[in-house]
Amino acid sequence: MIESLAERLREAERTRTSISAFRETLGAGAIEQAYAIQRRNAAIRLRAGGRLVGRKIGLTSAAVQRQLKVDQPDCGLLFADMQVADGGSLALDELIEPKVESEIAFVLSRDLDRKDLTHQHILSAVDYVLPCLEIVDSRIRHWDIGIVDTIADNASSARFVLGATPRRPVDFDFIHCGMVLRGNGAVVATGAGAACLGNPIEAVRWLAVTLAGTNFPLRAGDIVLSGALGPMTGLSASCHYSATIANLGSVTVNTVARS
Repeated sequence: MIESLAERLREAERTRTSISAFRETLGAGAIEQAYAIQRRNAAIRLRAGGRLVGRKIGLTSAAVQRQLKVDQPDCGLLFADMQVADGGSLALDELIEPKVESEIAFVLSRDLDRKDLTHQHILSAVDYVLPCLEIVDSRIRHWDIGIVDTIADNASSARFVLGATPRRPVDFDFIHCGMVLRGNGAVVATGAGAACLGNPIEAVRWLAVTLAGTNFPLRAGDIVLSGALGPMTGLSASCHYSATIANLGSVTVNTVARS
């Protein structure tokens, strides 16, 4: 079952054709099986030459957790070919039903491979932080997802854009920093650091503790997308998207119409 569902997701991504949800096949609480599907597809991607560059954290919003009836975040993997340059172009015909959200990206300067971690441990292991746009996409038709579906689908990840204004995390207000996301200049979403598990540092701590003791703990150089600071919004063609996070800077991307 793990292999057949993993193959369905790979084919959906390859053909840009969504598939029906499969949480009833696995069972709504089959978290470990869902992560096994995610790992299976990651292993195939790595064998094909993919380069792992970090992790993304999802389901950090209390509202989304209530919607999906879960009480924990989830995580996925970031590969080098998922990154789009700041100010670059995003080809919509490479995706299915993409949405965009803004968050803070952490770049690590040292390993985080212990379970007894505090916020101070996290901060001391961070080289710098950046504003980020995450482009999420679901291979599940019409985003009809539960926790099992999205975990198996690599936490609904697709692309990410890092800003060009690195900042040391010292004295940065991760909780109260405001975020504004615009499309062609019009505000499409707002939020703040507190929307991400109460504090994006807590989101990174959760991830580090979760991965500690596995074969793939967080390592120096990893990029960690800590979770959305506001609601995600659907992407429109031929649109300039920009996100500004207070005292951190801005990040932009341009969508290219489907052919």
